[in-house]
Amino acid sequence: MGGRPDEVLAPEDWLTDVERARAARFAFEPDRRSFTAAHLLVRLCAAAVLDTDPAGLTLLQHCEVHGPGHGRPYIEQAPSLGVSLSHTRGYVCAAAGEGRVGIDAERVPPGPFDRLLAGRALTERELAAVTTNEELIRHWTRKEALIKRGELTLDGLRAADADVAGRHLLEWTAEGDIVVAVITDSPAEQFPLSG
Repeated sequence: MGGRPDEVLAPEDWLTDVERARAARFAFEPDRRSFTAAHLLVRLCAAAVLDTDPAGLTLLQHCEVHGPGHGRPYIEQAPSLGVSLSHTRGYVCAAAGEGRVGIDAERVPPGPFDRLLAGRALTERELAAVTTNEELIRHWTRKEALIKRGELTLDGLRAADADVAGRHLLEWTAEGDIVVAVITDSPAEQFPLSG
């Protein structure tokens, strides 16, 4: 699912204290709203898959380096369910399903081809084939989704192609300049936030 933060109709009291503290650290209100909406939306996605009330679901994250609130998210009540979320200013998305799930959304930068980002994110083979910012961001979102699945690291971006063979890929463009990639173990569908 994906859409504008104001389209996520869920109460903020679903958030944990850790999520509230992280949201409060954002310097700009639109970024805080996007963070909050993404964290609520992932509960709605998980509840749809689990056929349960989203108010009863607790989203947790824990990283060995950075502690609570960081690392791969999971639902406390269903830790084997794959969940993932992403937000960019003014757009949020989330996914849930069996197995590993990764989702990422990024805005396509305007202007000439961003060679600096391409040099940091693409393999030599990809650099030879990618010529537009939209293609670059499509590769980037796929790689970020793979990172969120635990199959790639930021340090390994230049060493691995955005290869999704053996996995299911769902992609879309939102608001004209946002590219979204979802990579799952089983076929995925895009659902609107409303209706």
